[in-house]
Amino acid sequence: MDGLEPGHQGAQAGRRPLSAVVFGRIRDIDASAPATWQDGRAFLTFDIDWAHDEVLADTIAIVERAGVSATWFVTHDTPLLERLRENPAFELGIHPNFNFLLNGDARNGASAEAVVDGLLRIVPDAVSVRSHSTMVSTPLLALFARKGLRFDCNLFVPHTAGIALRPWANWTGVTMVPYCWEDDVAFLSGDTADTASVARAGGLRVFDFHPIHVFLNTDAAERYDLARASLGDPGALRAHRLADTTVGTHAALTRLLEAATA
Repeated sequence: MDGLEPGHQGAQAGRRPLSAVVFGRIRDIDASAPATWQDGRAFLTFDIDWAHDEVLADTIAIVERAGVSATWFVTHDTPLLERLRENPAFELGIHPNFNFLLNGDARNGASAEAVVDGLLRIVPDAVSVRSHSTMVSTPLLALFARKGLRFDCNLFVPHTAGIALRPWANWTGVTMVPYCWEDDVAFLSGDTADTASVARAGGLRVFDFHPIHVFLNTDAAERYDLARASLGDPGALRAHRLADTTVGTHAALTRLLEAATA
C-alpha cells in the first residue's frame, strides 16, 4: 500500500523483548541440518502469478525495504527478473502451470516437460519449484529431479493443523519443503492469526504470498473477484485496494516483516 512499509516494533515496557526472525531462501535449506530451517528462521515466498509489472514492483519494493531474503516463484518473463537477480538475498524459482494440460490444452506446452523447460529457459539456474495450484505427482517429482530442481514447495499444511513441519528428501533426492501459511487460504478460511507469531512458532515456517493480494491488501475473495477485470490496469486496481491497514494481505506481510526487526 502507498505510504505503508514494515517498521520496527519494539518491545512494550515491562514485556520480554521478542527475538528477531531470520528470513532465508528455500535453496539454503538442508534437511539434515536443522539450524538451516528452524531456530528462529522463516522463509518468505511469492508466487508471482503473471502479475502486472507495477503490481510486482510494489511487492518487490516492500521486501527490498525490509532487507530480508525471499524466494520468488516465476511464471513469466519480465524485466523485473533482472532486478530480482541483482539482489543476493533473493532466489528465483519456477511456478509451472500444468492445469491446461488436464483439459488437453497445449498453450503452455504439450507435455509437463515442455511446461517446465519453458520456464527453465527464463530461469535457467532455478533449483526450487512450486506448481500453480500446487499440482504435484510421482511423475512430476521425477521430472523435477531430472531437470535439476532440488526443492519442491507444493505441500501446504496450514499452521492451524498444529502439525510440526520439517523438510525431508524424497526417493528422487528432491527435498520436500512444506509451507504453513498462504494469503488466499487465510482470507478464504477466516484465519486472522498474527503472521509474526506464526513465524516464531517453531519448526519449518514457510509463508506464501501473491503480489496481487499484497497490492490489493485482499481481505476477502469478493475484493479479488471485483478486481479481476482490472488485473492488467494498476490504476484501476487501486480503486479496489483495502485502505484499512490493520487487516488484509498487505497487513499480514507487514507484520511478518516486522518480525525481522523485533
